[in-house]
Amino acid sequence: MVFMVMNIMKTFKKLTSLTAVALIVLFLSLQVTAQVKVLDKIVAIVDDDVVLKSELDQRMDAIVAQLTQSGTQMPPQEILEQQVLDRLISERLQLTMGYDSGVRISDEELNQAVARIAASNKISVAQYIEQITLQGSSITSMREEIRNELTIMRVQQGKVMRRIRISEQELDNFLKSEDGRFVTSPDVNIGQILLSISSDSTKDAIDEVVGRAQLLFNQVEQGADFRALAIANSADQSALQGGDLGWRKMAQLPGVFIEAVEKLELGKVSQPIRSAAGYHLIKLYERRGGEEQLVEQHFARHILIKPNQIRDQQTTIDQLGKLRERSLAGEDFAILAKEFSEDPGSALSGGELGWSTPGMFVPEFERTMSTIAINDISAPFSSQFGWHILQVTERRQQDFSSEILRNKAQNMLRQRKYEEELQVWLQEIRDEAFIEIKQTPAS
Repeated sequence: MVFMVMNIMKTFKKLTSLTAVALIVLFLSLQVTAQVKVLDKIVAIVDDDVVLKSELDQRMDAIVAQLTQSGTQMPPQEILEQQVLDRLISERLQLTMGYDSGVRISDEELNQAVARIAASNKISVAQYIEQITLQGSSITSMREEIRNELTIMRVQQGKVMRRIRISEQELDNFLKSEDGRFVTSPDVNIGQILLSISSDSTKDAIDEVVGRAQLLFNQVEQGADFRALAIANSADQSALQGGDLGWRKMAQLPGVFIEAVEKLELGKVSQPIRSAAGYHLIKLYERRGGEEQLVEQHFARHILIKPNQIRDQQTTIDQLGKLRERSLAGEDFAILAKEFSEDPGSALSGGELGWSTPGMFVPEFERTMSTIAINDISAPFSSQFGWHILQVTERRQQDFSSEILRNKAQNMLRQRKYEEELQVWLQEIRDEAFIEIKQTPAS
């Protein structure tokens, strides 16, 4: 009996001890739970991604600092936060789109972007990095921001540009318009001497001005300094600057000037030109654009082989080297291209790529084309498409003035449409996405 009582007491004491431990553990867990602090929270769900409150706060701080530094009046807090949140949501959608479509920014591209930013601020890369550090940002976060910006830019250009179509008729109409003639006209650096004639001048007075103008023209032809003559004789407000009018668009000039300047050689002066203001002598110092645009073209052919799971890079290079030796030894390059080239666009035509134009091929290709001798075959070289050997069979100089002019006009029209089309596209991708605002930004 005593033995049983002792066992019961031991059991009770054991249970009491366990209960005490359990109570202590529970108490401590409650204490820990009470001390848990929310470090971040979600302000928006964007498809399968989220925007965090910390990101919103960080972007807000940056925007407020920019507005303060520029002296811009600050909008109400809730409006600014809503705009910043909208921007973050838009960026999330585009970054996801870029990732899903395989857009990747290499470290080399990133380094080049950092160098461009530093150069635009007229400082070295080291000084730019030092500025970022002094502002309290890390180099890693700075590079990540730039990488995201480049990704978004590439996504926008890829998605938006393919939506823009410019017809030949639209291009023709633009080139014929006053706006088109202005933006595509050449730039000229000119000077003038004006001998004015009043509206009530007699014939004798006009003849005297004509004689003076012809005398000044003859003096310039004989080597007199045009600027010195302008200072001494010109009635134009540019006289004290030696008659210099600076760079002007040809389309900005009066019609009588355009006709004269179009016929002038560099450094030459026009015969006296009559206008409502009097007689002018125009000197053409420099001209940009509008002249014949000779471009070197290459007629090339190539063989492309791509490394794969069976054939590694070195094996690919070796195979191309053997094909090069076979062709140099007398075998037909075209036949080898038909048999071995993995470029479906050119293999059936013996590797022929036709006549090139600048920017038509990737930089590695264009460098090889411009340096290789006619009928020689290049050593194997790589591009984003694989490994190549290349042969240039002909070269020529071709006038691309008309094509360059039309390309310039087309690019201008495309850029005009780009901003409008970009906003439409951004709204479309937002409408198609699942977006849930978890809280109002100001809350």
